[in-house]
Amino acid sequence: MAVAHDVEMENVNLNMEREGKEELEEKMREDEECKDPPKSRKVHRIVSKWMLPEPARRTYLERANCLPPPLFIISISLAELAVFIYYAVWKPQKQWITLDTGILESPFTYRPEKREEAWRFISYMLVHAGVQHIVGNLLMQLVLGIPLEMVHKGLRVGLVYLAGVLAGSLASSIFDPLKSLVGASGGVYALMGGYFMNVLVNFREMIPAFGIVRLLIIILIVGSDMGFALYRRFFVPANGSPVSFAAHIAGGFAGMSIGYTVFSCFDKALLKDPRFWIAIAAYFACVLFAVFFNIFLSPAN
Repeated sequence: MAVAHDVEMENVNLNMEREGKEELEEKMREDEECKDPPKSRKVHRIVSKWMLPEPARRTYLERANCLPPPLFIISISLAELAVFIYYAVWKPQKQWITLDTGILESPFTYRPEKREEAWRFISYMLVHAGVQHIVGNLLMQLVLGIPLEMVHKGLRVGLVYLAGVLAGSLASSIFDPLKSLVGASGGVYALMGGYFMNVLVNFREMIPAFGIVRLLIIILIVGSDMGFALYRRFFVPANGSPVSFAAHIAGGFAGMSIGYTVFSCFDKALLKDPRFWIAIAAYFACVLFAVFFNIFLSPAN
């Protein structure tokens, strides 16, 4: 009886092991089906070389799959494009090059005399001053934002982007307090600032030759975009309305602090990194100062 019982137990154990192996193989097949096909895997390898230092690439490639897609950057870009088309097509405009009349009356635009409408400190990112303005911002945030979101996912990229947007409007309200503000440049420059700092810090590990090219491309884009922003601010036509450029600078600084911390914690718990809390504390200190300034000290009061 004891021998028969042992044989029965062995059969049970073998069946359990067989079922466990089958479940594991089935799970592996499902994972393989979910993972991207060979061409997409090649895309992931290219993205990892551009976005991550060498030690983090293997971890990314092991995790890389088809889900979730980069929804944040695509969604925010579509929203900005939709708002632009609304003001360029459905609202009467003389030309698409500049939409001063329509956008300055928009409920989304940040205007110093309407600072009590707090949503304008964020919603101004949806409105753009013309074709060059929106094309430049969309191009930069799609080319850089999609790879960043593939690596870091939408929550982290959205945090950096919106931190740059809010920093841009608050900085504009302090350093250019009598001017309106439109455009997503604060968020775009936050992404660029975070990426720029990662390339700078991990220069040797992110392919030096390409690293130089990337830095030069960033400098070229920033220079041309800042030139256009300065033109809109100081050399606007007599019948136009000057728009502040402070969001570019503030967004860049937000990216170089919060963005760098977030993007450098790819394979680490962000909330356990003391650098993240230091950056957040400094950011909120600046936000509180800006709120105090707008309530009590602003020339627009």
